[in-house]
Amino acid sequence: MSDIGRLLEIMARLRDPQGGCPWDLEQDFASIAPYTIEEAYEVDDAIRRGDLAGLREELGDLLLQVVFHAQMAREAGHFDFGDVVQAICDKLVDRHPHVFGDAVILTARAQTDAWEQRKAFERAQGGARSAADGVPLALPALLRARKLLSRAERAGYRDAELERPAPESDDAASHGARLLAAAARAQQGGVDPEQALRDAVARFEQRLREWENR
Repeated sequence: MSDIGRLLEIMARLRDPQGGCPWDLEQDFASIAPYTIEEAYEVDDAIRRGDLAGLREELGDLLLQVVFHAQMAREAGHFDFGDVVQAICDKLVDRHPHVFGDAVILTARAQTDAWEQRKAFERAQGGARSAADGVPLALPALLRARKLLSRAERAGYRDAELERPAPESDDAASHGARLLAAAARAQQGGVDPEQALRDAVARFEQRLREWENR
């Protein structure tokens, strides 16, 4: 049996109504979703710490989330793990015509542009009416701002509100406007606002720890 086959078998056993795990049996897509997000962040954390042994473990935990969702979908008759694999294989081949076809794309930037164009086409084919469609609401606010700002730029949209000084009031709306304007300036300067804030928080954390040690 293949490694992935063993994992699928274990997951099916955990979800077996006869002798499975009570906790696993109680779960559904909504209850597992937060764990899926958490595991993705733990993968990111292991990478940032340079912990390759930890990365191996966290990737396994993230793979478990995919297998868990696929098992629940199979039980409900929607799709199974094989369908998930087939879908991503088809997508990768379709979005890399320069590798699997005759298209010529010479740079990473050109590939990024082609990828985004293809995604926009797929969204339109799927009934999307706005460049904002499909940007997950659950994304961290700065990351979601970055994605929306990027799509707006590609669509040719400019927001006058972002080009004027943000109000200096202390209410939540004014603070939000200033944060969005800061994200837009970072985006225009080629800076990832989410990463910039992460780095700033890390520097603050270091200063805090040094102060505590003193």
